[in-house]
Amino acid sequence: NRLDESDAGAEHGHLAAVGMAFLLGAALVRTLRNQGFFTNRAEPKLLELLDIVALGTVADVAQLRGLNRAFVAQGLKVLAGRQNIGLSALIDASRLKRAPICSDLGFALGPRINAGGRVGKSDLGVRLLITQDPEEAQSIAAELDHFNQERRAIEAHVLEEADAMCASQQNQAVAVLSSKGWHPGVIGIVAGRIKEKLNRPAIIIAVDEDGIGKGSGRSISGIDLGAAIIAAKESGLLVAGGGHAMAAGITIEAEKVDAFSEFLNDRLADSVGKAQDGKALLLDALLSPKGVNPLIVEAMDGAGPYGMGWPAPRIVTGPVRIIKCDIVGTDHVRMIVGGDDGASIKTIAFRAAESDLGQALLSAPRGRKLWIAGRAKIDDWGSRPSAEIHLEDAAWAD
Repeated sequence: NRLDESDAGAEHGHLAAVGMAFLLGAALVRTLRNQGFFTNRAEPKLLELLDIVALGTVADVAQLRGLNRAFVAQGLKVLAGRQNIGLSALIDASRLKRAPICSDLGFALGPRINAGGRVGKSDLGVRLLITQDPEEAQSIAAELDHFNQERRAIEAHVLEEADAMCASQQNQAVAVLSSKGWHPGVIGIVAGRIKEKLNRPAIIIAVDEDGIGKGSGRSISGIDLGAAIIAAKESGLLVAGGGHAMAAGITIEAEKVDAFSEFLNDRLADSVGKAQDGKALLLDALLSPKGVNPLIVEAMDGAGPYGMGWPAPRIVTGPVRIIKCDIVGTDHVRMIVGGDDGASIKTIAFRAAESDLGQALLSAPRGRKLWIAGRAKIDDWGSRPSAEIHLEDAAWAD
């Protein structure tokens, strides 16, 4: 991403740091090979490291296009082989009963790898990835799983406080929320939650006792948050800062937070407004209720992996009638619907209990008909795999 980068190099500006490290390793091996270094010794098997490259790429919210897409697609194959003892133990600790898919990298494995660093034990992730001792791997994986549970509790506390501050950000293009006492290890996750709620970029800043804030930001499609952060740093508002279009990090003096917020608002107000006005729920397929089944989901999954920059197909089905609707977990809305063709489908809308969508579904009379839209997934927790829909929107059919 250097300004003097060649066109060929700029084509790979979307790579995460782990992808850059892999390419550096590949270049080093090629150079040594050309110098005859491996004449009497074995070459490192770099392709066996693609499981870690895939994990880092997805956890860094990098776009799954070009080389990133190849890294993740091939890395998932390596991961399924469980060659890395530590990652194999982490898969077990995550209670995954099947080969990991792309979303597992971001929501199951990545958070656990990072959990140690979020509570002050950042060496655990590295130790897990390099250990050759299965017993040590199981011990570390269990410890990381425990820390991940602690992280969730800390995250919930910070999210509650940040959520209460959102009212003061109604007129801002970018929600910039800061406070003393927030744990810097969860601010990225909280930024993602606030971004989803407000449908605009969000930056969460944890200020320490010395008045220095560590911030993490998440953006929406069409807004290059990383470029805005770099511009803010060049203007003297930040001690440090960088990132890419969808995620960024900063270090800032607490007294400059308000000026930083104004800078982002002035720079991004027009583009954020256009991105929000142009938001539409784009649909890829219309299926009958009975058509939402494991076979069609597996067929669509064949075009994966899906993630940032390459979203999974969004389907719509209906009309269906509400059979059951309730809250599960903290604030997820679960709904069972039935079609006139005899099919029943489980749907879940994550973190939607307090949203307009969630409230409408929870208050709707049973039997009311509607159309539902979202991503079809395989639910493999039961004795037989079935298809479910991760709900994004709904519309009444009558």
